[in-house]
Amino acid sequence: SYVAKAPATFKAADAKGKEFAGLKFTVQVAPEDCTGCGVCVFNCPARQKDAEKKETGHRAIDMVTQLPIRHTEAENFGFFMNIPDPDPSTYNKSSVKGSQFARPLFEFSGACAGCGETAYIKLMSQLFGDRAMIANATGCSSIYGGNLPTTPYCTRPDGRGPSWANSLFEDNAEFGMGMRLAVDKFNGFALELIDGMLACDECKKNAELISVLEAIKTADQTTQTGIEQQRERVAKLKAMLGNNDHAKAKQLVSLADYLVKKSVWIIGGDGWAYDIGYGGLDHVLASGRNVNILVVDTEVYSNTGGQASKSTPLGAVAKFASSGKQLMKKDLGMIAMTYGNIYVATVAMGANPTQVVKAFAEAEAYDGPSLIIAYSNCIAQGINMEQGLNNQKEAVASGHCILYRYNPDLKNEGKNPLQLDSKLPTAKYSDFAAKENRFKQLKKMNPEHAQEMMDKADKLVSAKFDLYTKLAGLDACSTKGPGAE
Repeated sequence: SYVAKAPATFKAADAKGKEFAGLKFTVQVAPEDCTGCGVCVFNCPARQKDAEKKETGHRAIDMVTQLPIRHTEAENFGFFMNIPDPDPSTYNKSSVKGSQFARPLFEFSGACAGCGETAYIKLMSQLFGDRAMIANATGCSSIYGGNLPTTPYCTRPDGRGPSWANSLFEDNAEFGMGMRLAVDKFNGFALELIDGMLACDECKKNAELISVLEAIKTADQTTQTGIEQQRERVAKLKAMLGNNDHAKAKQLVSLADYLVKKSVWIIGGDGWAYDIGYGGLDHVLASGRNVNILVVDTEVYSNTGGQASKSTPLGAVAKFASSGKQLMKKDLGMIAMTYGNIYVATVAMGANPTQVVKAFAEAEAYDGPSLIIAYSNCIAQGINMEQGLNNQKEAVASGHCILYRYNPDLKNEGKNPLQLDSKLPTAKYSDFAAKENRFKQLKKMNPEHAQEMMDKADKLVSAKFDLYTKLAGLDACSTKGPGAE
């Protein structure tokens, strides 16, 4: 076994689950790349207990001084990186547990320690990174995503990984739309060439070629297995046509890779999605095209210095809102849902990771535009970043961040497309706000005004949650006209 060849200090435990019987499991830290944020330790659920069932203070992963263990852990990390990836057929990639067995194709980003955005991008890379095409708006995610000459995006052992490019605040949605249009055009032209070959009398003499062409054209690419099988067919086709000098054959070889499903992602922060790039975002959502939009929502212009955005919540202090934001946060998800044909989800990793993975999987599977609004803790919010995921949990528990999924496909089953994933709030918005410096500043400067805003916010947040509860509780809308039975 691989563990038998491991360095003496390498740690591993028996894997849990019948599908992993006889295997070992480990979580390995990269000692020279760890930022020391402490998020993994704070959130580790495996806590050591003594003989009296009392916690000892130790967890499955602990923070220790780096220098004494740097050499041994670097050796362990080197060994770990040479262990083959788990067989994808042994786990469900669309589950929390299964998704984390997939190799991340986004790593060592250089974002702020404890950044809430990067967990979502890492997950996207694990689920779809082998075929992802990413248009990234200017902002934090473009800085840690493309701080050239380095990049956190990487490839699988076979060389496949995300393609990534950065565009401006004001046109990133359109930039990503261009990627989708190009992919669709290349795919459509390749299929036209295949149809021509299938109708060609000379081509019909090659039974193997016809069989491959027909299999490619009718391939089911709704699963990762189906996509990998399509890659094998396309590779076989390119090999068969590689020495063919016919113009149409050469054209098909140059376009064949577009016969494999591509996943287009448009990524940016709330400053882009809610404000400067909103017009383009709305245009792309209204196009009906199959693009996936990920908004990493920190509720402030993080990279440019902490200015208020339309995502900034009521009562929060930021630049251009020094006396507290006067209005409620813009409900981008509700606006998108009014179209009726857009998959929309609001997620928070610290509150419900299962719902996050479901939303990503459903959004990518939906044949149309999708919008995921990912609540992201940020240092600009004035919190302890080690406890960032707990901050997300509290945002949901207060009703400030409402978790839901709006899936238009459910209409075809006669169901309400809106599924509310949040439970009833267990705390008030003002209780949540009292723990963050962006709200504390106003209380310190003007206590009476701060209290007025919090009282107002508590009522508005409660009313908003009540609205979502009622909408999610409705029966599916009828398509029958007046008087119809």
